[in-house]
Amino acid sequence: MKTTKYLSLFLIIILAISAIYWGFTSTDTKKVSRELTDDFRKYWFSGEAEITSYELSQARYGEVRDGKSVLIFVSEPFLKNKQVKADNPSDNDVTVLKLNSTKNYITGIYPYSIMTSTFFPISYQDHAIKVTNTVTEWCGQAYTQINNRDRFEVTSHSYFENEADQNYKIEESLLEDEIWTQIRINPQDLPIGNIDLIPSLEYTRLKHIPVKKFKAEASLDKKGALSSYKIYYPNLERTLVINFETKFPHTIDNWQETYKSGFGKDAKKLTSTAKKIRTIKSAYWSKKSITDVSLRDSLGL
Repeated sequence: MKTTKYLSLFLIIILAISAIYWGFTSTDTKKVSRELTDDFRKYWFSGEAEITSYELSQARYGEVRDGKSVLIFVSEPFLKNKQVKADNPSDNDVTVLKLNSTKNYITGIYPYSIMTSTFFPISYQDHAIKVTNTVTEWCGQAYTQINNRDRFEVTSHSYFENEADQNYKIEESLLEDEIWTQIRINPQDLPIGNIDLIPSLEYTRLKHIPVKKFKAEASLDKKGALSSYKIYYPNLERTLVINFETKFPHTIDNWQETYKSGFGKDAKKLTSTAKKIRTIKSAYWSKKSITDVSLRDSLGL
């Protein structure tokens, strides 16, 4: 009896140690390394960001508004545990391709300012480590954040009573917001076919729907100089098409997004579009003087 008792205790200890071990290592062992070309390293590790400006036509409240959008892509060291940019880079950091996507447009008398930040690992294949979104307008401001840990941890703040302050977890899934950075790293890895996809945090916020996965259909079409990635959500009646340069560095040329805009009887299916104005490379964080304002003019901003 004692032998059986000790054997059972020994097995329990072994299982506990194994669970702890795999809890620390499974996240790393499941990752597939990504091979980076010399051209990729030269372009993205140059100490500069890529900034592209766009003429924006944005559907909101059942009408299309004129505005501007900017996509800023830059590589930077990222602390995976704290999930913030590293102040003192080290070999333990994760190098991410960060996308800051901004939109600015006017609805009637008041302005909208929207920004989404996506932090996507470069050296290995996985979901974005972190995604954040802010929507600011005269009625108030709202903020959503996804942290990729054991599961997706969602934090949400809003001035609307029914949304208010929320913290919850959802299972990992593909993120629409990470598609844009995936295109820039390797469009051949884009998901194709029937997939589960979490819509952009901008869309879920403006449509006041939960952050969760939906069924989607995705396709990639190479059209010579431009390739097109299309996502269709049947249950949302929403389509997103991103057109990008087929050749490296796969700059985003334009996009279209179609869905019902507005609420109630005033809702109608409209298409938002963005068309590239210009792309520059710049260490913009060092361009802070009055004389640097001319760079905005060069971007058509």
